[in-house]
Amino acid sequence: MEYINPIISGFYPDPSICRVGDDFYLVNSSFEYFPGIPVFHSKDLINWEQIGHCISRPEQLTLRQGVPNCVGIYAPTIRYHEGVFYVISTNVAYGGKDEGNFIVWTDNPYGEWSDPVFIDLPGIDSSLFFDDDGRVYYTGAFDNGIFISELKFSYKYDENGRVTDMSCDVVSDRKVIWNGTGGNDPEGPHLYKINGWYYLLISEGGTEFCHMITIARSRDILGEYESCPRNPVFSNRSTSLPIKGTGHMDIVCDKFGDWWGVCLGNRPITYPFKHNLGRETFLVPMVWDEGGWPVIGRDGLLDEKIETDRKLLSGVVQKSMTDEGKYFHDDFKGDKLKQDWNFIYNTTSKYASLDKDGGLLLYGTKSSVISSDEAAWVGYRQKHHEFTAETCIEFGDIFDGGEAGLSVYMNNKHHYELAVTVIEGVKWLIFRRCIGSLINEEKITTLNNDTVRVRLEALKNENGENIYCFSYNKDENWIKAGGGEAAYLTTEVGGKFTGNYIAIYASGNGKENMKAVKFDMFDYKGMI
Repeated sequence: MEYINPIISGFYPDPSICRVGDDFYLVNSSFEYFPGIPVFHSKDLINWEQIGHCISRPEQLTLRQGVPNCVGIYAPTIRYHEGVFYVISTNVAYGGKDEGNFIVWTDNPYGEWSDPVFIDLPGIDSSLFFDDDGRVYYTGAFDNGIFISELKFSYKYDENGRVTDMSCDVVSDRKVIWNGTGGNDPEGPHLYKINGWYYLLISEGGTEFCHMITIARSRDILGEYESCPRNPVFSNRSTSLPIKGTGHMDIVCDKFGDWWGVCLGNRPITYPFKHNLGRETFLVPMVWDEGGWPVIGRDGLLDEKIETDRKLLSGVVQKSMTDEGKYFHDDFKGDKLKQDWNFIYNTTSKYASLDKDGGLLLYGTKSSVISSDEAAWVGYRQKHHEFTAETCIEFGDIFDGGEAGLSVYMNNKHHYELAVTVIEGVKWLIFRRCIGSLINEEKITTLNNDTVRVRLEALKNENGENIYCFSYNKDENWIKAGGGEAAYLTTEVGGKFTGNYIAIYASGNGKENMKAVKFDMFDYKGMI
């Protein structure tokens, strides 16, 4: 059977995985976007369904506004122990509220997760390890090293023995157990106990093109840790392979005894390398050599197409490669948004509601699309280098200076959009490019109706360059309105750790309480 990477496309970085019986569960970083920490389920490791979010209630956690892109939820780890799922993560807030490392837990990953239980330990990329003697350990990245501390969990139970509350105390000093092999930014630690060895798997080299996985082991959990003689055991650095920046791995054993790794990576669109989908989730087979060290992928390399005869994938069809798997439609009917949508920060969900007859209502805030404050903004991750997205905007109640539109959005300083607005009482369609401090806005056409269909395409032009192209519909004909190079909306130009969204938004551009703008539907069709 051949499967194709990534297994989860688009901005889904820092994967962590666990297995419970026949079921696999996976979580990702979400940074400033809400709901936070998406949770996925799979039976076969290549077909994943999102089943929820760990951070789904605004009161759980404050995602700080008004600070640079890429704050918020960093690198979660998911683990299962004695009937309870635990996710540990970090809220990076530059001194804001609810900053630090925390745990959320549940006995039902399809439902709501607990409020955060904060842990008085520094650093990022926190991970949990439940030893077979009942002790619990925390590993994290701090001050250019990997440290360990012991934790003690205390529980409250109901009459049926179900956990209803928990607390967590740090019961040992921090101890640095490994500094890696000399690469910068040793981080992303995970501990495993396999055949009497404690294995410490980490990332080094930074999450760019020199990213790599290294591993060490010890008979004692506190060390001393012996570095694998083949380190790095996994990296696509300095290769011509299409997947770059591979790292931040977690490993799992399936029910047949086969080992796998999930990791992040990126797929550049141009040379010099630039990527705009964000860091995605990839799957790689793994075996153990005679010396008890892992051999990951094709001698430490990650391929896009992987041929395997492993039992878990026998007869499995990879749905994401089918036409149906590349298509997303939302008519916004129901009592809540689909799992695929995000807001920026967790206060902005109050500016969106579902119309009882279908359609999404957005109430423009004072903030503009170029500000870093709360905005009436709803985004769907870009998952393909080439795609078509379409929506229909009803804007009859828009006031002078207000706007609503369709945007391809990396962050508040790097985005393109086609929007409707009112200028001195006249309804206009405008196109805007925002690349850092360079902002260009063009009037495209006046509008005689209160409804307009708009489209965004990602494609290659006649020179083979990836571009975004916006158009609008008039008399059932699509008319080009503007566009821009995809290379300017990439991590290497304007981003850090996130990827691009296709967003629908409304803005009062300085005025509060803008009346609702209605988006009747949203279509996304991925191609490549």
